[in-house]
Amino acid sequence: MENITLQKEILSCLGPVQTVGRSVLCLKEAASTNDILKEAARQGGADGTVVTADIQTAGRGRRGRTFCSPQGGLYLSVLLRPNLPVQALQPVTAMTGVAVCQAVETSCGLRPGLKWPNDLVIAGKKAGGILVELIPLPEGPPALIIGIGINLRRRGEGSLGEAETIAAFLEEEAGRMADRGALAAALIGELDRMYSALKAGDTGPYLARYRRDCVTVGREVLLMDTHGQRRARAIGVGEDFGLMVEFPGGEQETIRTGEVSVRGLFGYGT
Repeated sequence: MENITLQKEILSCLGPVQTVGRSVLCLKEAASTNDILKEAARQGGADGTVVTADIQTAGRGRRGRTFCSPQGGLYLSVLLRPNLPVQALQPVTAMTGVAVCQAVETSCGLRPGLKWPNDLVIAGKKAGGILVELIPLPEGPPALIIGIGINLRRRGEGSLGEAETIAAFLEEEAGRMADRGALAAALIGELDRMYSALKAGDTGPYLARYRRDCVTVGREVLLMDTHGQRRARAIGVGEDFGLMVEFPGGEQETIRTGEVSVRGLFGYGT
């Protein structure tokens, strides 16, 4: 069932867009907004189509982890058809993170940090996450699905299950009511600008903002990959948005999305 009220709120707040947001579908419930757009991509869905849901019953994070999606959050996915080489799509997760931070700051008055590679963090707790999926198609270049989940307001203790202890909520952190329609509209507008920059190869401004917002840099991290678990210190973000780390012996390496999991050693986001 559609949420016509939210759709009207979004469209009333949304300014002119080039691609993202020309088609917006708001649902009361979905298994996964990413999955809806995967099917839409295979059926010829339009570039820039946006789907939101009040609740997701089968939301996912990176590496197949469950993404708890109860009432009170903003769950939004967008279908993109960038027609670019796969290598040119590598910065999408980081650029999306910057776009989300911009939208939250515009609509809620506070700016989250970014825990490399894809988490929104406020005061050391997770305020949201990003899942980017590349979808091969029978004909033509692959499609791209970007899924975003943001904790907007708490719906009773325990609504996020075990994740409650590491969760931050925008309303609590901002100290004021958050307008979900305004936040969604701001996010769609930022994603539209990000998509234009991606297609133009204009990633420089996003790299500068990502470096400013990345809370992982300067912290100890635990890398988990085919080499096992390795401790290192994050020392910067490279030109390709990879995480630059230094090991205790002084050896340096750049870690890229999909190669490893990164966890703070001493609590979430540290």
